[in-house]
Amino acid sequence: MLESVGSLSGSPWIYAVVALSVLLDVFLPVLPSGVLVITAATAAFAGSATDLLDILVLVLCAATASVLGDLVAYRLAWRGGARLDRAIARSRRLTTAQERLGATLARGGGALVVLARFAPAGRSVVSLGAGAARRRVREFLPWSALAGLSWAAYSVTLGYLGAHWLGATWLATAVSVAALCGAGAGAAYLMRRQPRASEAS
Repeated sequence: MLESVGSLSGSPWIYAVVALSVLLDVFLPVLPSGVLVITAATAAFAGSATDLLDILVLVLCAATASVLGDLVAYRLAWRGGARLDRAIARSRRLTTAQERLGATLARGGGALVVLARFAPAGRSVVSLGAGAARRRVREFLPWSALAGLSWAAYSVTLGYLGAHWLGATWLATAVSVAALCGAGAGAAYLMRRQPRASEAS
């Protein structure tokens, strides 16, 4: 995979591949979009032609696709009607998210959206939950943009550090992906703690 992505790193196609993967993983959380962004960054930073513009384009590409995917999921959930409500009711996780998210966003607690972007499947839960709860787009969109930009910048930075310290190797990618998974585990832990803290206050 590293060699394949490396061969694309000097081509505009890498941005299309990254954007498509990030866009779709809100619906298919099993897609390895984070791994792809890190691998693309590692391959690009190891090349001699990489400059600041390439870095910024990769970050903006991943961040923009993340926000667009969030908005598509949000709008589909908003318009989903009774069928979506029944689907959410069958999922304890989605039901809990829908119940908590409305109040959290309304009181300015949109940091939950940022945390969810790092947690496994958290982006899907929050985007669908915000739409199903009929939250206003101005309450959701700024936090989605911050989440997408933070996640993209973090992932690209991991790719840079891996390439800088270990070169364009499988080890560099593995270490960077482990750091991304660690951030996801931390985000999931904080998301589980947040409701308890809110209830206690």
